[in-house]
Formats: sequence, C-alpha cells, structure tokens
Amino acid sequence: MTTQNPVHAPLIIDITGTELTPDDRRRLADPLVGGIIHFTRNWHSRVQMRELNREIKSLRPDLLICVDHEGGRVQRFRTDGFTRLPAMGRLGELWMRDAMQATEAASSAGYVLASELRACGIDFSFAPVLDLDWGESGVIGDRSFHRDPRVVAMLARCVMHGMLQAGMANCGKHFPGHGYVKADSHVAIPVDRRGLRAILADDGRPFEWLAGSLSAVMPAHVIYPKVDARPAGFSARWLQEILRGRLGFAGAVFTDDLSMEAGRYIDGRLLSFGEAAIAALQAGCDLPMLCNQSVGEKAAGLDGMLDEVAEAQASGAWTPDSRSHARRMALLPPGDAPGWDALGASPRYQDALRRLRSQV
Repeated sequence: MTTQNPVHAPLIIDITGTELTPDDRRRLADPLVGGIIHFTRNWHSRVQMRELNREIKSLRPDLLICVDHEGGRVQRFRTDGFTRLPAMGRLGELWMRDAMQATEAASSAGYVLASELRACGIDFSFAPVLDLDWGESGVIGDRSFHRDPRVVAMLARCVMHGMLQAGMANCGKHFPGHGYVKADSHVAIPVDRRGLRAILADDGRPFEWLAGSLSAVMPAHVIYPKVDARPAGFSARWLQEILRGRLGFAGAVFTDDLSMEAGRYIDGRLLSFGEAAIAALQAGCDLPMLCNQSVGEKAAGLDGMLDEVAEAQASGAWTPDSRSHARRMALLPPGDAPGWDALGASPRYQDALRRLRSQV
C-alpha cells in the first residue's frame, strides 16, 4: 500500500517492536504521521532492521526513519557488527592533546555512525549534541564535546561533515543549550535563570556559528524565564524570533520527546500529548515527536494525540505548512545506501574505522 505525500505530515512516533503490528501499520498510514523513531526494543539484528525499514518504506516512501544514535551511552544499536562509538566528550579530551587528530576522529565518527545506520535502512540520527559541558548536568555530561563553545562548534562541524559524506542529515541539540542546568528534563522541569545575552554569548554560540550548516535543530525542554515563560520548544520567541530570525536558521525543528515530564508542562499545567504537539506546532516547530507510547496501555495516549491533532487541523487551530513539509522531505537521504556487505568492503569505511579506533 502506498499513500500520496500529504501537504505536511508533522508527527514523529514510535512502533511496537521488531516487526510491524496491525496497529503500527494503521498509524503509519495516518496522513499526520511523517516519521518514526526506533529504539533498542526495535532492534534484533542488522537483517531484521533492514527488513523492518524496507516494509515501512513500502507503506510510505516519504516516512523519515529516525534514531537517537550519538555514541557513548546514547547508542541504540551496539551488536551484530555495529561499531561502539565513543562518547563525544572523548573527542573533546583528544582536542586538548591534539586538535588536528580530534577533528579527524570526529569526521571519522560521523562517517561511521551514519554509514552503518544507512546500511540498515535508517534515514536520520539526532546528532550531534551542541550543549556545553558545564560539569553540572548528569543528563548531558560526556555527551557534550567540551565546555568551550568554539571546540564544540569545530568538532560538531566535523561530525556533521562525516555524516553528510555518508548521505545523512544532522540535528543540533538542545537549543539554546541544556548543559547549564542540573535537572534532567526526562523527569523534571529544568529552569535556566540567565538572561538572553548571557545564553547567546555562550551556550547559543554553536547554534549561531552552525546555523547555516545544520539540517535540523531540537530545542531543549528547559524554561528560560528571563526570555519566555514557556520551554524553548513551545516558545515562538525562541523558535521564530531568535532561532529563525536572529540566528538565520532555515532547517527543520523537532521537539524533544513529548512524553518527557518537562515536555508537556506549559503555562502552569500538564498538557495532553495532543495539546503539547499542537502548542509546539503553533510556536513554530515543524515536527513534534512522541516516543515510547506504542506499547500496551500507553498506546491510547498515542492514538489520542493523532486524534487531537486531526481535530485541531479540522477546526483551523493548526494549519499544515508547505514549508515544514519541504523541511522534512529535505532530511530524507538521496537514494539507497549500500548494504552491510558492500559497506564492509568499502575502503572509505575501513579507513574511517581505522582512524577512529587509532585515535579514541
């Protein structure tokens, strides 16, 4: 079954397991769904993952197949030949010893990351992290390249270049910076009480310097009350006035996971998944994302989000935007990637592996 590309299919959702269920297929056929995000529970082997993604594309060729695969502790696939990628903080440590080796290792890491994912039918990874390592945030920690925004921007650019060489777009996160606050937005509501000038002069610098190169940006589930009372991903000031207007970013904007505690606590109350998705869309987000809600009793919340966004569209509370559709489609890779056997035989891939393993 195939469907026509919709004007804009904004929602990124997850699927149940290693094979599509009837409910998965029903949701993927929904014209509001524009992509899926895989997790470890969706992984058994390279062959299984490739076949799963092939079936997804047979249903909807326009669907963007994503994964959160950075390296270090955030790497969904670690077995059956996948390279164990270093935490990005190790590249920052290498920078302090030898900056040229660090840039070479970062480019190699980006190439290996993207080429292995593409060999299994994955289109897109949410990387690199642009947060600064202030030494306080446990949820960021060694996911950050460095404390210095110049080092972060340089190494992130190298990772992005490696990904691009393998045919994969990129996503800088978490705008305008999550590293300064200690609270974990998965379970709490972080608040950063600095003013706009201080944020943009430090944590915001990598986003400013890379604005013309980033394919996508993911805002932080953090409240910056001196700028806006809403978290960045639900703030028209952050997304439209600052990110697009002041910094000149023209790519796609994803939300972070709307199931996170901080992802739905807006204007003093906890929103439903659908209300949160609509609030993000109205603020200027292109692609709201809801994770880990397709299994068991949680699935009612996922279906509820689909219904609520459809109702908002029908009532005129949200109108699909052809520019957002174009931004999503631009994240799809150009053509098919080589399979795993062909990748393993590639001198370019083998060289990237050698450089990465010799340096970190």
